[in-house]
Amino acid sequence: MIIDDPAVKAEVERVFAAYEAALVSNDVATLERLFHDDPRTIRYGAAEHLYGMDAIRAFRRARPPQGLARDLADTVITTYGRDCAVAMTLFRRGSAPGRVGRQSQTWLRFPDGWKVVAAHVSVIDDAADGA
Repeated sequence: MIIDDPAVKAEVERVFAAYEAALVSNDVATLERLFHDDPRTIRYGAAEHLYGMDAIRAFRRARPPQGLARDLADTVITTYGRDCAVAMTLFRRGSAPGRVGRQSQTWLRFPDGWKVVAAHVSVIDDAADGA
């Protein structure tokens, strides 16, 4: 298995950037398209536990579009072979001083493109992040 094949990594970096742009602009259709539409897809959020794409879809559609802007830091994307990747990043929001968010995503390549199959978001005190 090749870890961090440059071509595969570039693909995942592009789709990760597209996800981030959709997230901060509340482009729900793109966010839904980038998650695998399956009852086994999981997203643990800062305040919710979403099991299956139906729950993820309902959350995305009900979420207020305000306050989504954020700055990413220390993003690490690692690819495993041609069809699997893990993306990890920290984020900060101006509306939450002193807090740092953590996001992890597992991406798999499907016939119709890269999709998130598992995601986790949490927020902690900035001083607790070990940086």
